[in-house]
Parts: sequence; structure tokens; C-alpha cells
Amino acid sequence: MRHSVSTHREFPDIDVSRIGKKPITLPNGVSVSRDGDVVTVKGPKGQLSARIPSTISVEVENGSMAVTRPDDTSTSRSAHGLSRTLINNMVIGVTEGFTRSLSIEGVGYRAEMRGKALQLTMGYSHPVFFFPPSDVTLAAPTQTSVTITGIDKQLVGQVAAKIRGVRPPEPYKGKGIRYEGEQVRRKAGKSAGK
Repeated sequence: MRHSVSTHREFPDIDVSRIGKKPITLPNGVSVSRDGDVVTVKGPKGQLSARIPSTISVEVENGSMAVTRPDDTSTSRSAHGLSRTLINNMVIGVTEGFTRSLSIEGVGYRAEMRGKALQLTMGYSHPVFFFPPSDVTLAAPTQTSVTITGIDKQLVGQVAAKIRGVRPPEPYKGKGIRYEGEQVRRKAGKSAGK
């Protein structure tokens, strides 16, 4: 019996670090420093740090920053793009911040603030309280919407995912907590295996 063997092909013409080549514009009041493989960005909204590979170099000149790599190996190219994205996100975070919005759907489902904690009434026998990390601010502008703001993009995303996880949207009527603009795939209303 013959087996077909799929061969892995490289695509050298695709540069995965095109993002890495773009310079990062530093707004007024933003400073960048590096200590070993830790890059720290300070700005009006606070300070963020991230580890980047020691082979990636960071140079600041005339209000912009260039992130460069030592060679064209695939490892260097992927580290180049990732490092540039991490630093750019930190620059945006300390100047503008990041916001994720959630919407709540379902009769009787609602959210409200209790001090800094978010109280969610989601059809369970008791309300669910969510206490955010110190670097993240929660708000409930209406009973059916929640906003998460902070300077760390990854942390804001994690908090949004945890809140959504309290009652993810179910596939039949779409009730639950969803990201703003999220399309929930609907299933036909028949009993399924799970």
C-alpha cells in the first residue's frame, strides 16, 4: 500500500517581519529605555515593560524608534516582528490606552458596578462578582454593556476573556456575554450531544 507524502515547502519571498521594518513614532512625553533584554516604555498613562530577545536591537532617534534584527533567519524574522509589535503596543498603551467592550444579551442578564468590582447577574443562583487587576478599570455604562480599559493590551484582553467566560454566548438563542461586534454562530434548536 502506497502512502502519499506531503512535503513541507518554504516560501522565502514572504517576509514575516514586514511589520518589524516599520519605524515606531514616539509621541511627546514618551521615553524608551533598555536594560539587558527588558525594554521599558514610560508615558503619560504609566509605565510598561516587556522582554525581547537580546539579538534584536532598539534605537531611538529624532522622535522615532527603529527595531532591527541581526540576520535573515526565520527565528530572527519572527522575533523581529513580535518585538516591534510588543513595543508599539506599549507605546500606544502609555499614551492612549486600550479598551475592550462587551455586550450582554438575555432577559434578566445585567451588569452593574459595586465600587471597583463588577457585579454580573447571569441567571445563576447568585450574582457573580469580578474584581479587576489594579492596572485595569471596569465600567458598566448600561446594564447590558461592560467596558474594560487599561494600558496593557494583553491584560485588557485577558480580563475581557475572563468576564466573557462567566456566561459565554450559547449557540441557540445567543444569550450570554459577547465581545462587541462578535458574531455568534447559531445552531438549530434540536438536542445535540453535549
